[in-house]
Amino acid sequence: MLALLAPLAPYARRLAPYARRLKPVYPRPGRTGWRRWMPSWRQWIGGVLTSFGLLGAFLVTAYAMTDIPSNLNSYATQQDNVFFWSDGTPMARTGWVQRQAMPLKDIPQDVRWAVLAAENETFYSDPGISVRGITRGLWQTVGEGDTAGGSTITQQYVKNVYLNQNRTISRKFTEAMIALKLDNKMSKDQILEGYLNTSWFGRGSYGIQRAAQAYYGKDVSKLNVSEAAMLAGLLKGAGLYDPTLSAANHQRALERWKWILDRMVKIHRLTPQQRATYTTFPEPLKTNPLYNTGAQSDYLVELASQYAKKAGRLTDQQFDLGGYQIYTTFDRKREQALTDAVTKARKQAKRNDPGPAKDAHYGAASVTADGRILAVYGGPDHRTQGYNESNAATVPAGSAFLPFVYAAGLEHGVHKTRGGPATPVTPDSVYDGDDNIPVTTPEGPYWDRSGKKVTAHNDGNTSYGKITLRQALARSVNTPFMQLGMDTGLDTVRRTAEAAGLLSDTIGPQVPALSLGNSTPSAIRMASGYATFAAAGTHTEPYSVRRITRNGAPVSLNTPQPQRAVGTEVAQDVTDALTDSFRAAHPSTAALQPHLAGKAGTTANDTAAWYAGSDDSVSTAVVVYRMDLAKSLEPLPLQGLAGTSADSVPYRLWSAAMGLG
Repeated sequence: MLALLAPLAPYARRLAPYARRLKPVYPRPGRTGWRRWMPSWRQWIGGVLTSFGLLGAFLVTAYAMTDIPSNLNSYATQQDNVFFWSDGTPMARTGWVQRQAMPLKDIPQDVRWAVLAAENETFYSDPGISVRGITRGLWQTVGEGDTAGGSTITQQYVKNVYLNQNRTISRKFTEAMIALKLDNKMSKDQILEGYLNTSWFGRGSYGIQRAAQAYYGKDVSKLNVSEAAMLAGLLKGAGLYDPTLSAANHQRALERWKWILDRMVKIHRLTPQQRATYTTFPEPLKTNPLYNTGAQSDYLVELASQYAKKAGRLTDQQFDLGGYQIYTTFDRKREQALTDAVTKARKQAKRNDPGPAKDAHYGAASVTADGRILAVYGGPDHRTQGYNESNAATVPAGSAFLPFVYAAGLEHGVHKTRGGPATPVTPDSVYDGDDNIPVTTPEGPYWDRSGKKVTAHNDGNTSYGKITLRQALARSVNTPFMQLGMDTGLDTVRRTAEAAGLLSDTIGPQVPALSLGNSTPSAIRMASGYATFAAAGTHTEPYSVRRITRNGAPVSLNTPQPQRAVGTEVAQDVTDALTDSFRAAHPSTAALQPHLAGKAGTTANDTAAWYAGSDDSVSTAVVVYRMDLAKSLEPLPLQGLAGTSADSVPYRLWSAAMGLG
């Protein structure tokens, strides 16, 4: 070792006097007070130079040791998602993998400069990194702030195709080193081309070509400056800047669009005169046309996608990267039978009643006793109506809600005195079935806010005299259940309906009319509620996906578990009454299939017509209503659209969905 150091001895002797000067001597001679303990200016300069030297050596070493990865990450190798029917056959593919890598020469200059103005106006002159941006990003990362912004396009490209999205200092440092190296290896045009083809724009679109198609239904070569500026704004975060997602998003997108166009003027890529022509925000398409075929499968894909992301704990961005195989619960034959039946009903309505038919809506769903959604009818065309009629909570349940009131009374009993013990009721308990009878409380008549006694009415103002609860449900007599709801407690009725499967935000106001169906469940939820009775009183949340894999590897899924809603005996009593109802209305069908149970549902103002019922394992709910979506979400009178009690359209659709022909 000494032999190796011997040649350095002459240099060490020459540097020794300078080193002695830098060596701190404390307290410093010739100084007084606190100055005796402060380093000299030579020592300060020496320390700073040493620090810069060490930092420079570290950066040079890090740069030399950093290699550009040979493999692109998953963000640059996006795949499609495949959806399967319950029998395992393919149902649909989402179109995410139709990304088209566009050569830079095919991307208009205006589009390029809109992106550069938004993200990195000095792109063609910077070294691939922004020191100020890195410093700000590191500070925000340490402070757990917003790490977006501050990166050059080269850095963003590196993050997109080589690294991950983790917000860590090490990833930020590696990103900068690779960006520097990449900037020396690739031309600026090559980097920009790669960036424009791999960036995420929301709506499942990666790359500027797919974004142009997803938001404007056109190729990137057809975009104008205004549309390009809107798309460029999405790079800051599509979840915040897609203007179709919310009013707040629209306002943010509008402000950023204006800012980008102004920036293009500032960097001399638009003249003030050209900028002045762009005053109207270029509204994008409401939905992504790339995977919308308009068929019923689009509604199924929408339901399954929402459930898969929630149950699989997947973000929108993770799901949009693709590679997932989603095995749904949808039954191909049931779905086809239901779709054919509704399509036929629509055509017939247009022939017979063209006026009311133009505002007609048909929601339907079949759900098993263990929660699997087998079929839904979502609407006539997903491209023109993304609104899913099977999942919409828009119209009252009417008398289809009576089984939940019946179950609440049987399960919890009634209170004849305020605060007193509950008195049991049975299917044979007798109530007054006459029309126009006052609703009472333990203290006397129930008065509404206008000072009038509240009275109950039956369909057609028919009176039935004294009647048992089982008979009242079988014959859909309203007045006993309006009083039963008061006796049981409206809060108890609400809790029973929610336990059976109805969503809390669709339960109507807690007034006597709650028992007559002022709640607005969707067809899916109504079918799920009736399925609870078919499942002997246990409720399983409805679900549309039974298994997910990604490239063959299982994805953990939160599968709903059954919960006790009402007792087994109560559920059987409800089913028995619904079986009586079905036999009375459809004796010939009941004679062939005695296990069928169900009832019609009507509303006082004739704005909705339901049919809901079950066999041993499957429940189906169908609703027909009218609504002009262009004007409001207020239901309109049916005007005969749902047929008659002898020829009920909801029942015909229910029969088709249940395989009765």
